[in-house]
Amino acid sequence: MPHAPQAGSHGFVLDELGRRIAGGDIAEGAVLTLAGLEQEFAASRTLIREAVRVLESLGMLRSRRRVGITVQPRTDWHALDSAIVRWSLAGPRAQEQLLALMELRSAVEPVAARLAAERASTDDRSRLVALAAELNDLGLAGRGDSPEYLRVDIDFHSLLLAAGGNPLLAQLKGPVEEILTGRTELGLTPAVPADGTLDHHLATARAVADGDALAAEIAAQGYVSLVTKEVLEI
Repeated sequence: MPHAPQAGSHGFVLDELGRRIAGGDIAEGAVLTLAGLEQEFAASRTLIREAVRVLESLGMLRSRRRVGITVQPRTDWHALDSAIVRWSLAGPRAQEQLLALMELRSAVEPVAARLAAERASTDDRSRLVALAAELNDLGLAGRGDSPEYLRVDIDFHSLLLAAGGNPLLAQLKGPVEEILTGRTELGLTPAVPADGTLDHHLATARAVADGDALAAEIAAQGYVSLVTKEVLEI
């Protein structure tokens, strides 16, 4: 796990301000000032400007002369940016964020699985089967909430999204990694995965390896549906 940024650093100011906005502590339409932020964070004007610039690039803030720095509507944010996903999962809207992201996964991952079955390289097919088997072993051993399981889970889904060769699907690796990491850090990942989850991962990998596009799509929809059900029951 990376070390938390030190108070007063660029990383600390950026993360703290990002979390407050994403969590609703600083509401849409609120107007901030450089002077006020400088005083609040005991940081230099240059550092504050840098943090604000990053948040502007993410659509969360907008600076206007003689108006100030205004918090933008959530609909204007770059919602799939990994930082915004992480900040949203760290706040009171975590379940709402998880559900929205699972709905996205439901629309995307079965398609990614189908494309992987049609287009993946031989090495990627073999690797996906190996990762699914490792997930299965860890899950059956009651280690579904472990760092090892998280690492393998991230590798499995990242490869699935990339193996079909669609660069837009591959771009979703970051948000999916944040979803999986966020669930684990929030204590929402069970030690023993829900019945059927591991089987659907194995079935997805085997279908991709066999080049069975329809079976891969159906199996991927199966595990996404099970995980979505878990999120709804939180």
